[in-house]
Amino acid sequence: MTVRQLSLIKRWLRLHSRGHAVELQAWDLVLMAWLVGLLGVPVVIMLDAPLWLLACLTAHLLPEMYSAARVRLHRRGVLRCDYEALLR
Repeated sequence: MTVRQLSLIKRWLRLHSRGHAVELQAWDLVLMAWLVGLLGVPVVIMLDAPLWLLACLTAHLLPEMYSAARVRLHRRGVLRCDYEALLR
């Protein structure tokens, strides 16, 4: 997932925050975990903590995994993902 896609989704959620307040908060948590994962990698490498490195790498992939899960659930009809078109 590119930074542009992250930005487009975040902007879409901000514009539609009234109807998607929970999704906006969930996306904020996903982005926070992504940023912590991204910034935590150098620290974890310096501390030589391989389990934490795995956690940081997983957090770094979290936005892509989260959006893929949302699209999959949308296609099954379980929930709506109105910003699916932005992910293409």
